[in-house]
Amino acid sequence: MSLAIVFKGTEGIVLAADSRVTLPQQIPVGPGQTACIFATYDNATKLLRVKSQTHVGALTYGLGAIGQQKDPRTAHSYIPEFEAELAKKYPVEISPEGNPSQPRLSVDDFAKELSAFFVAKWNEANMTPEVQQDMVFFVAGYDPKSAYGKVFEFAIPSRPEPQEKMAGLFGALWGGQTEIVTRLLNGYDPGIPMAVRQILNVPLPEGAPPAEAEHLEAQLRNRFTARIPWQFLPLQDCVDLSVFVIRATITMQKWSVDIRGVGGSIDVATITQANGFDSVQQKTIKGER
Repeated sequence: MSLAIVFKGTEGIVLAADSRVTLPQQIPVGPGQTACIFATYDNATKLLRVKSQTHVGALTYGLGAIGQQKDPRTAHSYIPEFEAELAKKYPVEISPEGNPSQPRLSVDDFAKELSAFFVAKWNEANMTPEVQQDMVFFVAGYDPKSAYGKVFEFAIPSRPEPQEKMAGLFGALWGGQTEIVTRLLNGYDPGIPMAVRQILNVPLPEGAPPAEAEHLEAQLRNRFTARIPWQFLPLQDCVDLSVFVIRATITMQKWSVDIRGVGGSIDVATITQANGFDSVQQKTIKGER
């Protein structure tokens, strides 16, 4: 469980995520009986950056580690190795001014490199077929000389090919434990379309359920979505809205009888064409207060 938000605005891109990792554990409660409890840890890093690629960043949610019970590793722990691989593949170049730097990748190329890297790590770890959850990534940033940013998504292992999201559009994209943010921004719970069909006993047409479901969801969004002029929001408002929906989720889960999978600090960064990746707020390692 997690909550990751990408906000694509006209002035820049916002990346935001919570810091909670949720681990399910089966414990014995009686003869032949077990119960599932959830342990949470609130200091995971899901906002990822590569120092040599100054105009791109990533978020991860879903499966928290590769390796599971044997030698588990988070996506964040792999970033130094990914940086080293990029350095070998794209050697340092000298600019006309005499400054050394690695070639700047397009957002698409960076997403493909990141996906290929984690596919290899997944396979090296011999992840078992029983693992049902993907490790999902949002990759966002700016191509050289591009006025607006780009956002891509991929999932390891089921959808490794990065797909561009919000092409030519502005707005927010979110993933993870999304029920509350979807209610706030889209105006309805993501389970409503299926619930409506079940209540009204309307079967999905055989062979074309995605189209029918998408049509119903589109109608609901048109009627109930929050009236936010995404393309006119300044970058600060994009930051504020991204933090708000994560904080609202954390706060609401304090009172709900459900999996409290979103929590801890909220890490936030912006990416702009002028300044590249800029950390707005990010937790740090510290000792006793």
